[in-house]
Amino acid sequence: MHTDSTKLTDTAKLLKECDAGTKMAISSINEILEKVEDPKLNEILTHSRNAHEQLESEIHSLLNYHEEDQKEPDPIAKGMSFIKTNFKMGMNESDTTVAELITDGCNMGIKSLNKYLNQYKMADEISKKVTEKLIRLEEDLRKDLRIYL
Repeated sequence: MHTDSTKLTDTAKLLKECDAGTKMAISSINEILEKVEDPKLNEILTHSRNAHEQLESEIHSLLNYHEEDQKEPDPIAKGMSFIKTNFKMGMNESDTTVAELITDGCNMGIKSLNKYLNQYKMADEISKKVTEKLIRLEEDLRKDLRIYL
């Protein structure tokens, strides 16, 4: 039997994972944006970053409502992303490399978020909808980047 506390715990955990995910996406886009040459690619990434920032604000409101702290991305994952980005860009600084790196990030985000949706089944509907919205953001960005691969 699941209790109300399980529902609250799952809700908080799911929201925190979404929070960390949006922060990672924003950070990754900001880190790579200055290396983009194509104006359309710059526009796609800027639009996606802004959408992630809007969703991040919504997530923070929900975390505050539940009296929960924000969650930073895993420092190791963030560090590995930084190293991979700088290594790949150092080898081949091109819009194709940018698209590959961001697509890899989208894939990891989609995979993780779906895992968390399954893991935190008792989360409330609002947090599940926010998670699904974030997954759609990642899927849309990945689709928009296909022409640069």
